Amino acid sequence: MRKVLAIYGTRPEAIKMAPVVREIERSPHLDVRVAVTGQHRELLDQVNSLFGIRPAHDLDIIRPRQSLEEITVNALAGLGEVIRAEAPDMVATQGDTTTSMVAALAAFYQRVPVVHVEAGLRTSNSYSPYPEEINRRLTAQLASLHLAPTPGARANLIAENIAPETIVTTGNTVIDALVDVAERDVPFTDPRLRRLQGRRIVLVTAHRRESWGRPMERSARALARLATMFPDVYFVLPTHPNPVVREALLPVLAPLPNVVIIDPLPYDQFARIMGLSTVVLTDSGGVQEEAPSLGKPVLVLRDTTERPEGIEAGTVRLVGTDEDRIVEEVGLLLTDKAEYQAMATAVNPYGDGQAARRSVRAIEHFFGIGERPDEFQPYLRGPATRGTSATRFRSHGTHDLTCVRCEVLAEVDQTSA
Repeated sequence: MRKVLAIYGTRPEAIKMAPVVREIERSPHLDVRVAVTGQHRELLDQVNSLFGIRPAHDLDIIRPRQSLEEITVNALAGLGEVIRAEAPDMVATQGDTTTSMVAALAAFYQRVPVVHVEAGLRTSNSYSPYPEEINRRLTAQLASLHLAPTPGARANLIAENIAPETIVTTGNTVIDALVDVAERDVPFTDPRLRRLQGRRIVLVTAHRRESWGRPMERSARALARLATMFPDVYFVLPTHPNPVVREALLPVLAPLPNVVIIDPLPYDQFARIMGLSTVVLTDSGGVQEEAPSLGKPVLVLRDTTERPEGIEAGTVRLVGTDEDRIVEEVGLLLTDKAEYQAMATAVNPYGDGQAARRSVRAIEHFFGIGERPDEFQPYLRGPATRGTSATRFRSHGTHDLTCVRCEVLAEVDQTSA
């Protein structure tokens, strides 16, 4: 039995690692232990609870307004102790956070091989996203097994002289997580959200470090203008707990009657409100992958993205943080049905709900157990039409894709512009 130590620290990492942890638990050849840094706190705990994961180690490193240096030093010291205590055969890390990079470094210092989940995403701009682009590149240099979510991510790794035999294209595990939560019948705990069903909704998430300060303030002003221009549209803003983010967004938006400011939602409720939304406006990486799977147009509050597949498919568009540009692009989708339908063409370039299975088979193969897994090949779903979404979403290859229940897809169709 080989021991895998899964390490993560933020909500997005937890969402994407949960399917892998659960799949390892089902393997007769692998044992899994979970360590968290607590780089996010309440948000991280929500996801672990949702997926029934109890970490064996919790460093709880986060402090108010903590610097990147402090996060790095505290995580590295704590994870070094955890790895020595657990003596794993492999460390699993995910994505591009400071926790993921530090976990790989701590494992390298103790000569423990690293598997990198969601490897190979790139913008080629060291400061966008910041510090995630460099975190991801450094992790690639430390990893022994690279689980690329898409063929494009695989190509990025090969271009950086990563050995092709160490790369497996798995699809993104976030789609596996979406499969799981979409099967659950979970009501909104906030009564304001329960009253929004059947309304037009713009879902907004913003937290990126490179947007702190004036860029985020420009985004807030754009949202305020849009809320005034479209009083029948509700702008739902789950606010990040970081005070820097709240100070940029809330003073401008809180007074507006059709801006619904809420605390961060549990992941299952967030997936539900995303499915009910008309447009998604975000700077999140994971949301760029999830929303296209629900047929939602995504406008990205960034100038670059390490996830180009959605842009190439036409369901994601970069709008940056220019106030006038944001107003123009959101306004266009809310008023032009043809433009909306062009972006809402139901596309799923990121996964088929089998990424965790491939990931665990790749880990087993690394240890000489079993065959190398089949690799994910993305596909496009045809233009969405009422009554056909479920069938189109589910039909591909040998796997029955069950990312969303028919009831959820019906809600998606009914709330399109």
